[in-house]
Amino acid sequence: MNGISQCAVFAVSALAMLPALGLLKGISPVISPELLKILAEMGHGDEIVFADAHFPAHSVNGRVIRADGLSCAELLKGLSPLFELDSYAPPVIMMAPVPGDTLDPEVEKRYRAALGFDGKIEQVERFAFYERAKKAYAVVLTGETAKYGNIIIKKGVIPVAK
Repeated sequence: MNGISQCAVFAVSALAMLPALGLLKGISPVISPELLKILAEMGHGDEIVFADAHFPAHSVNGRVIRADGLSCAELLKGLSPLFELDSYAPPVIMMAPVPGDTLDPEVEKRYRAALGFDGKIEQVERFAFYERAKKAYAVVLTGETAKYGNIIIKKGVIPVAK
């Protein structure tokens, strides 16, 4: 094989390994086609977990989407224009710290800003959070490294245009 055809094979192989970037108008490139499909399938009241890199996602839920290298805040910001939060039940849930441990308030602040959410965030004990994640529609396993960087969001109903 000559140098030019080797380069061409390498280039095509490298492109095939790149994740699909979801290049659609108005959709953030951090929202993969797989995640977009899951978001569209979800119904009112369904929950989705955005889990930190340490979360036992594959142990607690059979529907796991990998988003390695992306933070929860990046993903939440990307999905925010596409996703209506529930208005009938607490729509944002985070893992509470283990007794004696502390939370970094910046984590919640980043998630609130990404979602544009200023309501009450429910905090759930660690093992109760895992149980809730078992019932979630899906878990997105991110590259988030913040301690207690896990969040659940509940899907609402999109208001009907008049």
